[in-house]
Amino acid sequence: MIHIMERKNFFSTLIVALSFITVSAQDIPQSQVPAVVINSFQQKFPKAADMDWELKGDLYEVEFETGLLGTDHEAWFNKTGKMIKHKEDISKRDLSKTVTAKLNQDFPGYRIDDVKKVTEGQKVTYTLEAKKGLDEWKIAIDAQGKVLSKIAD
Repeated sequence: MIHIMERKNFFSTLIVALSFITVSAQDIPQSQVPAVVINSFQQKFPKAADMDWELKGDLYEVEFETGLLGTDHEAWFNKTGKMIKHKEDISKRDLSKTVTAKLNQDFPGYRIDDVKKVTEGQKVTYTLEAKKGLDEWKIAIDAQGKVLSKIAD
């Protein structure tokens, strides 16, 4: 009897949690994205492919690829077509010398993976993973080399 009650509570909690997830982010077909948003996106990323749109709150998020190797991107637009944020996968070779020097200083011997460049307005930050043995860190660093966050993974 107790197991049945625990199971019912678990499933009730799961259903409530899943309903919040679907409310906060909803996949939408491109035909439901305002034309002003589509036009702004196409002007900024004319060679985009494999677009997937979501409505998150009042922002339109699009995931897409560019280039021969299919570089992953995410961009967020408001309803007037203004790009609020852009995130793109980059190679660690694309990091500035300042950022690379800071990573070498603070994380000597670590392998740097999963590098993303995040642009919000004029502000650029990088997110990445640093791995060495069993040590793994998720790091956010600004373009000047200041570590903004460092979370054990």
